[in-house]
Formats: sequence, C-alpha cells, structure tokens
Amino acid sequence: MDLRLQNKVIIITGHAKSNAENLIRILSDEGAILVITGRKDLEELKQGNSDRNIFWIETDLSNPEECKNAVRAVIKKYSRVDGLINDPGAGSGNAETFLISVQKNLVNYYLMTHFVLPYLKTSKGVIVNISFDTTGTDYGNSAILAASEGGINALTREWSVELLKYGIRVNAVISKESAEQIAGVVAFLLSGKSSHTTGQLIRVSD
Repeated sequence: MDLRLQNKVIIITGHAKSNAENLIRILSDEGAILVITGRKDLEELKQGNSDRNIFWIETDLSNPEECKNAVRAVIKKYSRVDGLINDPGAGSGNAETFLISVQKNLVNYYLMTHFVLPYLKTSKGVIVNISFDTTGTDYGNSAILAASEGGINALTREWSVELLKYGIRVNAVISKESAEQIAGVVAFLLSGKSSHTTGQLIRVSD
C-alpha cells in the first residue's frame, strides 16, 4: 500500500521492542526515513535491522537535555521532522516505582513532543501516541500503569485541540499487547490518507 510516506522523517521512541520492529519494517517499506531514540533494546534492534537506513540515537527519554540533543541531531542531519511516534515503557509495580513508571510512560511523551513541536509546526506533521489498554483487565497490580496511560490519552486529546491550528494531527493507538496490527494503524495515521483524523483514541483488537 502506498501511504505516501516516502522520505518522510519519522522519529520513533524505542521503548517497546516488538512495536519498534514492526514499525521499522512497515514504515521502511513505505520509504520513510526513520530515527530510533531510546536505550532499551537499542543494540538488539540495530543488529536485527542492519540492512535498513535508520538513524540510531541512544537517548535517556526521561532526561530533558538528552531529548533536546536527540532532536537537534535529527535536525542537523535531515533539517526536518514529519512525524513522532511515542511508544510506552514499563508499567506495573508499587508505590516505590510510581515515579519510574510515570517517567517511562508519560514524561518521555511530553519531553519528545515538546522538543519536536517547532519542527512539526513547519512540516504540519503528525504525532501518534501508543498507549496500553488497562481497562477490563484482570492483570492486577496495574494501577500505576493505568494512571500514566490515562495521562497519555489525556495529552493526546489536549494536544489535538491545541495543535489543530498548526495543522498538526495527534492520535493514540491503544492495545492490550504489542502486535503487528498496531504498526499498521500507526502507519495509516501518519499518512495523508488519514488527513481528517485527529484527537482519536483508537483501540486495536488482539
């Protein structure tokens, strides 16, 4: 399928390895220029995609200065950003791990969006937040994850309204687990074929 993503510069925050692998495959096949940021599984992702043209940036996504430097590196290399995919980190735990969970599932979304935003305004780009569905589950011990994911969904809605005047679309893809279907929906939302879609929380079935 031609989603008209040829030469579009798209940043992926590389937290969830299986999501990143599927996104890399689908978006690369569509001709997008990919930038992978993060630390977790970064080396393994590199080895599995050594034949693809990808710009890898090791980044602590909870550190504002590192996020800023990562975006600067992208602009220095490509002079533009057309899309940002925010992907979640770890989740469950107890009170002691609350701040870590929020950092990995919410703070990095805000930081990367904040630093990429000036360039998305220029390109009238797209933001897609990947969110984890905790509703109706019996996993237990998921209150921390639910809190941070609820924050991601709220940011999606607020950003979609705030950024509409700049021509920037913001949506979230929600699933209970990493799946190939997520990557397909994300790719569609990045494309011009979904040019009228913004502010949506789209649930992907298993």
